[in-house]
Amino acid sequence: MADVRTDAAMKAATGAETGTAAAGSLWWDAWHELRRRAVFWLSAAILLLALLMASFPGLFASLGPNEGCRLGLSKQGPGDGAIFGYDLQGCDYWSQIVYGARASILIGIAVTVFALLISIALGLVGGYYGGWIDALIARITDVFFGVPFVLGATVILVAFPGHGMLAMTLVLVVLGWTTMTRLMRAQVIAVRDMDFVTAARMLGAGDARIMFRHILPNAIAPVFVLAMLNVGNVIAGEATLDFLGVGLQYPDVSWGLQLNTARVFFSAHPHLLIFPAVFLTATVLGFLMLGDVVRDALDPKLR
Repeated sequence: MADVRTDAAMKAATGAETGTAAAGSLWWDAWHELRRRAVFWLSAAILLLALLMASFPGLFASLGPNEGCRLGLSKQGPGDGAIFGYDLQGCDYWSQIVYGARASILIGIAVTVFALLISIALGLVGGYYGGWIDALIARITDVFFGVPFVLGATVILVAFPGHGMLAMTLVLVVLGWTTMTRLMRAQVIAVRDMDFVTAARMLGAGDARIMFRHILPNAIAPVFVLAMLNVGNVIAGEATLDFLGVGLQYPDVSWGLQLNTARVFFSAHPHLLIFPAVFLTATVLGFLMLGDVVRDALDPKLR
């Protein structure tokens, strides 16, 4: 009889680990699929360049932000002295664009990371326990989901002037966690009643272990893909707020601010708008392309 119980427990334990093993195999198979995709390497190269510019701008630019500016060179086009010309203050435009990557990418990544953590916490708790906890989280999510992203951020930032990168990040986090939370909750509900979760519960595993050891690894893939796509959307949203004049303010440097100051002079000095627009568009497309190709690799039906 003892042998029978031991054998049953071993089978149950094996079943409880199946989900984690399958999750690991899914990511490994996805990596093998990604290595064969040219779009993956192209988007990775674009994003690597953008991240290096944001992290180590001194490697790309000889001057710092708003440094070495001469009003006599204001709005001059590309030439021997500056490959991207000069901005309105007579600053080297290439250096300004390099340092402009820091604000856009830092805010985009920070907002997505914090929103992802909120989504994982709320989605796990609501999806796993259900009941009134799930209903409360769902109603709060619906309230924030009903606030338009750019419009809501504009109203908040206008109401509290004098904001910087930290305030921008907090505002965008407050408005940017709802979609990932809904997806995370749906994934948890789909996984929580699977056989390996039931086996882990019968073996005496606690709620925390079940959620983080068995459910989370098997539910996180679609949310992770959405987070990658969200980085590009947040960068575009941050640039939009800067362009509208309610985001970062001078002396901060960002691509959105450069587009804002360049719009009036586009016909006479197109380089002021073209260069930051190209870098912004390439970075946003890089995150979107990477998210799309990772989604395809993680979904066996799309291979």
